[in-house]
Amino acid sequence: MTTAGRFAPSPSGELHVGNLRTAILAWLFARSTGRRFLMRVEDLDRARAGAEAEQLRDLAAIGVSWDGGVVRQTDREHLYAEAIERLAAAGLTYECFCTRREIQEAPSAPHAPQGAYPGTCRNLSEAERAGKRAVRPAAVRLRAAVAEATVRDVLHGSFTGVVDDFVLRRNDGVTAYNLAVVVDDAAQGVDQVVRGDDLLPSTPRQTYLATLLDIPVPEYAHVPLVVNADGARLAKRDGAVTLADLAAAGVPVDRVRDALLASLGLPAGSLDHALAAFDPAALPREPWVWPGMGGRGA
Repeated sequence: MTTAGRFAPSPSGELHVGNLRTAILAWLFARSTGRRFLMRVEDLDRARAGAEAEQLRDLAAIGVSWDGGVVRQTDREHLYAEAIERLAAAGLTYECFCTRREIQEAPSAPHAPQGAYPGTCRNLSEAERAGKRAVRPAAVRLRAAVAEATVRDVLHGSFTGVVDDFVLRRNDGVTAYNLAVVVDDAAQGVDQVVRGDDLLPSTPRQTYLATLLDIPVPEYAHVPLVVNADGARLAKRDGAVTLADLAAAGVPVDRVRDALLASLGLPAGSLDHALAAFDPAALPREPWVWPGMGGRGA
């Protein structure tokens, strides 16, 4: 299988300029290294009718192209089930009946971040599990044998993060992100993952899970986010931040694309033109503050 990079949006709404900037970076990383570039829609949760078509339209409008058809997670549940079955057969899973509130209120292990699973259900007896099943359905958690793992990142270098007994399948039957993304990347031959640096803390969990499933760990590059004037991650409430809203304000798509390229220190024009000047080592390492864009006369 040939090597590949990918972009994997969740179809919860329109992409904003921060999402589009990350997509451009993922495309540049892949194309500059001779990799295929794949599109995967992560629609296990939070899917909004029509959002996928809007997102794919906007990606194409700024020049992001991909190889082959679009893959959707909802078509791949059998792969996730097989992975969980393998882990269960090796004694690496257990049922968890905790609510989110119970986890938040439980005392955490020393140095563990707020919300890290404290292991409440890890050693329940069969009788205790049976009693809890009568009250509420169980999630499936990984029985981790380590407390942390270290990953290498192209932009961040060495990063060590917490590995807890994270959820593999929620109690509503939906596969959890950390498992799905590992299985999907392996199945698609993705060996380069470029995504927002807000996802860096979850990466040690994913690399640890990959080793348990005997899956190669991809090369990671977690890129800076686009933020508003207050330093918060960009969101729709920050005004005209989607291509549709910017177009309504008189800002054409090529101007948006060029602003995103300029924020990366790359020349304006097509992505192919920017590709010739792309150098990961020269990329900005700090978040980019969205300046807003005026209309035709600005």
